[in-house]
Amino acid sequence: MDLVGPLPKSAWGHEHILVILDYATRYPEAIPLRKATAKAITQELFLLCSRVVLPSQILTDQGTPFMSRVMADLCKLLQIKQLRTTVYHPQTDGLVERFNQTLKQMLRRVAAEDKREWDKMLPYVLFGIREVPQASTGFTPFELLFGQQPRGLLDVAREAWEQQPAVHRSTIEHVREMRERIDRVMSIVREHLAKAQQAQQWHYNRAAQPREGQPGDHVMVLVPTAACKFLASWQGPYTITERIGPIAYRVRQPGRQREDKIYHVNLLKRSVGTGPQLAPLAHLPPVAVDMDPYLSAAQKSELQHLVSQFTDVFSPQPGRTHILKHDIRTAPGVIIRQRPYRVPEARRHAIKEEVQEMVRLGTIEPSRSPWSSPIVMVPKPNGTFHFCNDFRRLNEVSEFDSYPMPRVDELLDRLVRARFISTLDLTKGY
Repeated sequence: MDLVGPLPKSAWGHEHILVILDYATRYPEAIPLRKATAKAITQELFLLCSRVVLPSQILTDQGTPFMSRVMADLCKLLQIKQLRTTVYHPQTDGLVERFNQTLKQMLRRVAAEDKREWDKMLPYVLFGIREVPQASTGFTPFELLFGQQPRGLLDVAREAWEQQPAVHRSTIEHVREMRERIDRVMSIVREHLAKAQQAQQWHYNRAAQPREGQPGDHVMVLVPTAACKFLASWQGPYTITERIGPIAYRVRQPGRQREDKIYHVNLLKRSVGTGPQLAPLAHLPPVAVDMDPYLSAAQKSELQHLVSQFTDVFSPQPGRTHILKHDIRTAPGVIIRQRPYRVPEARRHAIKEEVQEMVRLGTIEPSRSPWSSPIVMVPKPNGTFHFCNDFRRLNEVSEFDSYPMPRVDELLDRLVRARFISTLDLTKGY
């Protein structure tokens, strides 16, 4: 069971689709919803169970509606076992995920003219899916669930052409034939499913490598970053506390809202710590200069002497002036107070070192001001991070200073007769 959406709001106010797929027969159900709440999902699930049968197990992801108390109470009342996928591993419920893609593609085609009518086209799309043989079973989902072929549009046309008389059978004969047909079909279905699963397992294992862990092992976890959900990074190390099945592990993550989480083995890798490494101490020049190779030896020596003579200007450490003082004028009565952004584990050490260095240099000092803005670590091309503050909210309430900016064309006119042009860049700017 899964949710699809949010989709374009239909004329009836539907924005989500509740997808329910039977693993035994591949019979799909897709129910449009106005809101993807736990109350709406449990109500539709109960209505579906009243039309068919009560399932023994339900497999869902760890979405909020499926993890709610309402869903847990319904499953407890109906004696249904809840199964959940591991975090950040939708392949556990791959059958439903693949069906969701097919359903969205078909709805996109049939509702191309009017996107607000997709919920009206949903029953027709489901009927077409149910009467097509499934590749893994070899039979249609309708036939596996109801024991007979569905009477579709092609059947109606064939009956009109052939004009065959209807066959009358008693109820007992009909039930007996249906049972015999279901027994015969299910044996064939099991054989087809076994072959399909073996083929899928062979294709997957061609590029897979065996990976195994034990309680107490230190591992890294591949999870999406806080800045972008489409980017993932290895975080940790964390400790395995329990092995749950052959491919899932419970991992202890101190400092998080939920310290214990279950992860698929594909999202884990062993953490190999490095011991202390000693390197010979080398003497470095006071200032490292990156010289172009086309300079002669005399020019390089002259440049090195110039940089050494003015080390206070070419120092990698930022300076500080006491001549000027800058005040930021803001709108009266407005205070900007923002919560800090969530920082990945891999960047916390860099933030701590940068803050300690700025305190040592006197660039920053502890403050108890009610104003606060979050920090952002911007990656540099050399692999380090640029320490920045997100002052966008502060800029919105700051008074505009109409300081005249120089014109670029006038600057170029002044540089026309220059033989050499030097470009200077600040070490850091605060």
